[in-house]
Amino acid sequence: MHHGEDNPQTADQIAQYFAQGMIPTRQETLGRIVTEILVSGKNLNRKAICTRLLQKLEHASGIEEERHYHQLIGMLFGRVPE
Repeated sequence: MHHGEDNPQTADQIAQYFAQGMIPTRQETLGRIVTEILVSGKNLNRKAICTRLLQKLEHASGIEEERHYHQLIGMLFGRVPE
């Protein structure tokens, strides 16, 4: 074993492994968004939820997170998520 050498493949695999558990369920995400909207004192409606999802989509840190927000936006408009 060589110390000090980075194995990019292994590091990438480890990062992917831990990233898998980082994305909350759809229910958790919607619950957080609803809570954020209500705490801010704004009206809770489809437009407010969609606006918040779009904001989160803009700041998504990866493809899986982007897909997660796209699926939730699709649910708001009656599309079946993939």
